[in-house]
Amino acid sequence: MHIEIQPGVRLFVDIEGLGHVPDGKLLREKPTLVLIHGGPGFDHTAFRPFFSRFTDLCQVVYFDQRGHGRSSPRPLGECRLDTLADDVVRLCDVLGIAKPIVLGQSFGGFVAQRYLARHPAHPAKVILSSTSHHFGLARKIHHFARLGGPEAAAATRDFWERPGPETWAAYEVHCRHLYNTQPKNPDAGGWMLPRPDILFEHTATELPGMDLRPGLAAVQCPVLVMAGEEDPVTPPEDAEEIVAALPAQWVRFERFARVGHGAWRDDPEAAERVLRGFLSA
Repeated sequence: MHIEIQPGVRLFVDIEGLGHVPDGKLLREKPTLVLIHGGPGFDHTAFRPFFSRFTDLCQVVYFDQRGHGRSSPRPLGECRLDTLADDVVRLCDVLGIAKPIVLGQSFGGFVAQRYLARHPAHPAKVILSSTSHHFGLARKIHHFARLGGPEAAAATRDFWERPGPETWAAYEVHCRHLYNTQPKNPDAGGWMLPRPDILFEHTATELPGMDLRPGLAAVQCPVLVMAGEEDPVTPPEDAEEIVAALPAQWVRFERFARVGHGAWRDDPEAAERVLRGFLSA
């Protein structure tokens, strides 16, 4: 379905699971898990089918961010972190969701951090998965070189410093297969509707000067930070610095051995155990 959150701004939304379930003589309301996808320029399909397994605990809301995927096209300059963070609140308002559990994966974690900074009282809980607080190019180059050698290091530097179709093509050849330690789902290749122009624009404009840590000091809810120890694009050192910026009483940190970008992709059993415990606590 498409949901209008502002005049002319229509988001593609898919909802899985009941929000209210019979419990004796009452209908019990389950929490709602809102999933913010990575990219920028990608869409919600990277969360499928793994997150279907949590519908016993939560109603699960998938959506394509403003201008992404199956949502209505928008000007590139609109796809800024502050706007995308506010869109989470707008979407929840339209759907009638109070106190969501919000999960941000990769770039979605950038959005979730801005959401926490701008709307600290809005979520019940937040999950920051395989994400960063800054550009961190030197770390990216180091980890891609460690996993893929000098060609991967060169492709990393070229793309992140000069984002565009040519450098992205080389990055896909030399680096993208290094994101994870397990093979990708071969059936998922045609699910996504990519928008690489959004990726290039964000990488050239908003990403280089980004530092999301100052906004984390005002967090008012539990935050789970998940990091793969073999993640080259949002390395575990970045997660450690996010954890250090969060109020100690709210944060939980989980590192996953032999796991890359997105713990559920490389170790779904461990990821489900951690997520299930956090969602149900």
